[in-house]
Amino acid sequence: MIAVLAGTSDARELALLIRQAGYSLLTTVVTESAAKSMQEAGLPVQVGRLSAADFVDLVRTKNIQAIVDASHPFAEEASKNAMSGAREAGVPYIRYERESLSYHDHPQVTMAADYAEAAELAAQKRGVIMLTTGSKTLAIFAKRLLGLPDTTLVARMLPRLDNMQKCEELGIEQKNIVAMQGPFSKALNRALYEHYGVTLMITKESGKVGAVDEKLEAALELGIETIVIARPQIEYGVKFSDFTGVLRELDRCLKGGIDHAVSHGVYTVYGTTAGN
Repeated sequence: MIAVLAGTSDARELALLIRQAGYSLLTTVVTESAAKSMQEAGLPVQVGRLSAADFVDLVRTKNIQAIVDASHPFAEEASKNAMSGAREAGVPYIRYERESLSYHDHPQVTMAADYAEAAELAAQKRGVIMLTTGSKTLAIFAKRLLGLPDTTLVARMLPRLDNMQKCEELGIEQKNIVAMQGPFSKALNRALYEHYGVTLMITKESGKVGAVDEKLEAALELGIETIVIARPQIEYGVKFSDFTGVLRELDRCLKGGIDHAVSHGVYTVYGTTAGN
C-alpha cells in the first residue's frame, strides 16, 4: 500500500494515477473539505495532521511500502514529518511538487523570503493590501499593517468559523474580509481587486496546475504590485514535478506494475489524456 499526502487537486489526480497503475493506496489530508474531495473521487482517505511518529505507526499498521508526499508546497511541517517518518520506518519517500512559476524579473513583483519580510515590505508600500495567503499566518500581517496610516488590509480566506473568529480577535473589520472557497477564476480575482481598489496583493509561490496563477495574472494585468513569498527551502531528496516521474520511481523502488500507457508517458486523468 502507498500512503499519499494529498489535499490539492493535482495530488488527487496523482493518487488516481497511482491506483490506476495497480497500487493500493491511502490518502491523508488535514481538512474535512479535502477529505470530501478524495471521497468523491473514490479514494480512501484518513483525516488529521500526522507527526513523524504517526507516519511510522501508519507504515507499520497499514503495511505502507512507500510515502508519496504531494502536499502543498508550503506544508513544510507535513513534509518534514513524512520524511522523518519514512526514514525511521525504512520506506521510500517520494516528493511530488508542482513547478514554480517564474516572476522574479517582473517589474511589478517583489519576492519575499518569508511572511515576516512580506509584511515589512507591505508596511513600506501601504495602500489597499489584499492578503491571499490564508489564515494561518494572518496575525503576522495584522500586527504589522493594521493601524498604519493610508493602509487597508483586506484578508481573503476560507469561509470557516475559526477564521472569522481569528479576524475578529485581530481587529480585521467585516467589510475587509473575503470569505470564499476557491478555485478563483482570473475574472473573479480581477473583480475583487477592482471592487476593493487593491493597490498591493500578497500571495505565495505555490505554483499552479496548467501554468497559470489566476490571482497573480489578474493583478499584473491591472498594474497591481504583488509581493510573492518564496517557497520554503527543503531538501526533499527524491523529488519530481511530473506524475510520470513519481510513478516510475514507485516502480523502481517497489517493482510494481506500471501499465503500458504510463510507461510510455501517456495516461488518463478524469477522462482526459495527458503526457510528459
